[in-house]
Amino acid sequence: MLSREENDLLTRTGPGTPMGEMMRRYWIPALLSWEIPEPDCPPVRVKLFAEPLVMFRDSDGRIGLLDEFCAHRGTSLWLGRNEQRGLRCVWHGWKYDVTGQCVHQLNETDETSFAHKIRVKSYPTCELGGVVWAYMGPPEKVPPLPKFGWTQVAETHRHVSKVIEECNWLQGLEGGLDQSHVGILHKSFRHDQANPGSLPDSFNARGGSPSFDIEPTSFGHRYVAIRPLGERQRYVRGYNFVMPFTQIRPFSPKNEAEAEKKFNPGHMWVPIDDENCVVWNWMYSWGKEPLTDDDRTERSLANGPDDVDQKTFRSFRRKENDWLIDRAMQRKENFSGIVGVNTQDRAVQELQGRIADRTKEHLGPADQAIIVARQVLLQAVKAVRAGEDPPGTDTSYYRARSAVKIIAADAPWRTAILDDMYPSAADQLAVD
Repeated sequence: MLSREENDLLTRTGPGTPMGEMMRRYWIPALLSWEIPEPDCPPVRVKLFAEPLVMFRDSDGRIGLLDEFCAHRGTSLWLGRNEQRGLRCVWHGWKYDVTGQCVHQLNETDETSFAHKIRVKSYPTCELGGVVWAYMGPPEKVPPLPKFGWTQVAETHRHVSKVIEECNWLQGLEGGLDQSHVGILHKSFRHDQANPGSLPDSFNARGGSPSFDIEPTSFGHRYVAIRPLGERQRYVRGYNFVMPFTQIRPFSPKNEAEAEKKFNPGHMWVPIDDENCVVWNWMYSWGKEPLTDDDRTERSLANGPDDVDQKTFRSFRRKENDWLIDRAMQRKENFSGIVGVNTQDRAVQELQGRIADRTKEHLGPADQAIIVARQVLLQAVKAVRAGEDPPGTDTSYYRARSAVKIIAADAPWRTAILDDMYPSAADQLAVD
């Protein structure tokens, strides 16, 4: 368990908080590119680390991420007109460029204008992998671009989605890192095919309780879940945790044929504020085979358009309707009675409360990945406080992937999967 002070340190990410200041040292996913699809399209509200912001794509295609509120009288620039290389407030006509500089004041004459003295807060952005990223830290500490493997493949080979989770970001991250729940929460009682919303027992929930090996990396840590398959084999799943909120996880195939696909998925849990986060979901093919339309539905995970409102990014199955739990399904088809693997995750995490009280928990050996992640996060906060760079603000994670294999019971897992988790340049798509 954690002390109250440690729990607050890990979960509070607003301006000026130690965790928030550490997390601002990384590139942060802010919007899907299609949310601001063309020059002069409508602006979009964005909230990151409890900061209300507005994003727009100007007439030249440049992206601005500004304080949401006009410097004049404080109304929202989201109402503004995106036109002629700037975002103009509709109240008094003050106009801002992508740097936050006020460039025109409709309510002042040329003689009385003081636009050159006015600037609203702005943050740098970049666009990679169909995502607009923001950097919110010190200008002199901008890290290399976030070139995760999935950002470096063609659009035909990747899929990215997002959904709002109604709890603190750390609950989501810890749920992703926790592997001992997979064969329980996501268990299907139907062995002939994958039950909607559940992963097939024959793949993701094999064997009994897992054992774990966890090792530090320069960007976070890797963790390996090992499940017995009878007396002669073991089922090994290797993951990477990339600071501060990214999980790279193995692909979970639906059948033996899919087991040959060279796919790699993952998640990022980005704070909106201390009581809500955005779960970013991505999957990409690092082989020649592109993703199919069916791959993009995210049907078993319930993250796609059939399950998540594409305007609000709220799941149709959520806390206010009890995630549409079906008790008959719970008795006969799956362990939870809830459709969608990630809906199941969100249900148990959201019911921990908006900010989980970790002073009351009792962790065991199966929770090692969570314990280590907390240690890495706390150490990173201390490093930033001491004027040092936190882990993962370099390029060390660029080639990180995940891996899954069935190996002999006496075979070392490192020999079997490490090359797959960190492929050489010759064995993967080039990352420039």
